[in-house]
Amino acid sequence: MRKFAAAAVLLGSMFMVSGCAALVGGAVGAGGTATGYEVHLDNERDRVEEAYKEGRMSREEYDIRVDQIRRDSAVQ
Repeated sequence: MRKFAAAAVLLGSMFMVSGCAALVGGAVGAGGTATGYEVHLDNERDRVEEAYKEGRMSREEYDIRVDQIRRDSAVQ
């Protein structure tokens, strides 16, 4: 679901730009960067959840980390 949302953000950013091909290229580059960052956050969220389930992280630390990841994400 998150990958679909990231792809939707990428496509939306491409359609918002009109005119010059250089601007479209810039929008694609920015969209690709944003998508890569969302994938990184998704991986980090999985890593934090795994650490919590294995008992390497307290509930308080887990909640703090998940909240940080949620605030950093453009797709909520």
